[in-house]
Amino acid sequence: MTHEPFVRPELNVDDVTVTYNNGHTAIHNASFTLSGGSICALVGVNGSGKSTLFKSIMGLVRPTAGQVSLSDKPVADALKKNLIAYVPQTEDVDWNFPVLVEDVVMMGRYGKMNFLRIPSREDRLRVDKALERVGLSELRSRQIGELSGGQKKRVFLARALAQQGTVLLLDEPFTGVDVKTENAIIELLRALRDEGHLILVSTHNLGSVPEFCDRVILINRTVLAAGPTETTFTQSNLEQAFGGVLRHINLSGPDLHDDNDPRTVTVLTDDERPAVFYGHTKSDPPANSQAREKQS
Repeated sequence: MTHEPFVRPELNVDDVTVTYNNGHTAIHNASFTLSGGSICALVGVNGSGKSTLFKSIMGLVRPTAGQVSLSDKPVADALKKNLIAYVPQTEDVDWNFPVLVEDVVMMGRYGKMNFLRIPSREDRLRVDKALERVGLSELRSRQIGELSGGQKKRVFLARALAQQGTVLLLDEPFTGVDVKTENAIIELLRALRDEGHLILVSTHNLGSVPEFCDRVILINRTVLAAGPTETTFTQSNLEQAFGGVLRHINLSGPDLHDDNDPRTVTVLTDDERPAVFYGHTKSDPPANSQAREKQS
């Protein structure tokens, strides 16, 4: 399957602060830059500002200070062109609302229709291609509430694909899905990255981050660390971002080695897939990241 080329986007969050009307500051002085052709994990505890950051990028909340831009233009311009697509948590959706799978995917085309929202041949073609890409063509006429958790995730991915956004924001895409579905989502995200898309994934699934994310942003009301996964997704940075929320499991000495090898295994988890670190210090990269480097 061939895909249309596009200019790779660059997302710039510059010293953004968001204070709500009740006086609560959700994020302050947050800054980072991301370029197309990458997958970035947004990692932090609940209440750390991940949702507010997403809303700022989507134009749903206006920064009290600082600015968000896409390819050196205000994010509002990108939103008018439907360049930013959002895949929500399934928990945020009313599954009792009677709507067909293909109709949900067609919603991704609304920004390109006239006010009557009558689908064109191009709109229907985009929906067909999006459903085919996520493997749901045969379920297009099903009520979305009848689908499994993993299938529902793929429907909203298809909606984002039909929108033709160059920036994809995914909110907890692995919550409530099995390993097979998780792997299928990761494979699709890798393909989109290779086509030039910029993908930002909010996730608690720490163990999967080193496997498919090129970059990581650790957040707790501000950006604590941002950069390549191998140097940023470290035990020390995770402990700073999560505080006492993560559970620690440590193995060393005779519990791990038959000799005097000083290296330790540390498992960090918040009830989802854990991050595993193997090495001498808290600045060592995750174990699965080390294995990936050896294979490449």
